[in-house]
Amino acid sequence: MAERIQLTKSDRRKVWWRSTFLQGSWNYERMQNLGWAYSLIPALKKLYSNKEDRSAALERHLEFFNTHPYVAAPILGVTLALEEEKADGAEIDDTAIQGVKIGMMGPLAGIGDPVFWFTIRPILGALGASLASAGNILGPIIFFLGWNIIRMAFLWYTQELGYKAGSEITKDLSGGILQKITKGASILGMFVLAALVERWVNVKFILALPSTKLTNDNGQTYVDLSQKVTGKFIKEAIEGYNNGLNLGPIKVNTLQGQLDSLIPGLMGLLLTLLCMWLLKKNVSPIVMIIGLFIVGIIAHVIGWM
Repeated sequence: MAERIQLTKSDRRKVWWRSTFLQGSWNYERMQNLGWAYSLIPALKKLYSNKEDRSAALERHLEFFNTHPYVAAPILGVTLALEEEKADGAEIDDTAIQGVKIGMMGPLAGIGDPVFWFTIRPILGALGASLASAGNILGPIIFFLGWNIIRMAFLWYTQELGYKAGSEITKDLSGGILQKITKGASILGMFVLAALVERWVNVKFILALPSTKLTNDNGQTYVDLSQKVTGKFIKEAIEGYNNGLNLGPIKVNTLQGQLDSLIPGLMGLLLTLLCMWLLKKNVSPIVMIIGLFIVGIIAHVIGWM
């Protein structure tokens, strides 16, 4: 029986160090795939002794990958455990390894930004800035050391956590644990994606529609600006405007206003679904990005957006 190949702490530490350069070769087509593959090279060299197996392993890790650069660590840990079991003869195919990466990277990406960019770094930055503004040299030192100690410690311990959890997963592949985890992560990822779409995808039309003439015959529907300006009138005008009354009898209608009254964020959702459909049709992300630029420029020139 062949001796079991196992990654040592030294091997995993090399992967941890290289993972700090995850975005060192970021690209628009496969995002962080080059940095991901670079991080795994020390482990793949240890696990696969011949050139063909190493090349195959590198090839499967050059697929699309993108998540928050710090929360990639637990995904790295799980991947190391899967590759270790595969090298020892376990029935783990490339699709399973890629499925775990894709299933985890979406949900974790939504966690990384609020924790690191919106919480830890602003707190350390505020502390460092307050000291620096008082002329204390410890300000930038505390920020630099504090941020990097937290960052590097998080990368190491979550990678180890993922490695240990991945080892448990691979013991019961036939029982469907891997599939259940992937499915659960995918469901969570869809919720995170919906929140990100509403926040970051913005499609705004400026195309004007025919105006509407309002009347105050059956109750106040607009603020009559022809009245004498008094303190009472200003107060009533502000209150009316805040309650949705139009300023003047002519209401300007826009396509964006009509869409927002129907379903806010509808066009952003449709654009996201279109991009997802094009990806399923194997349309290159580069082509899609260039296409969106061209359509946006043309729509702006002709006065639609």
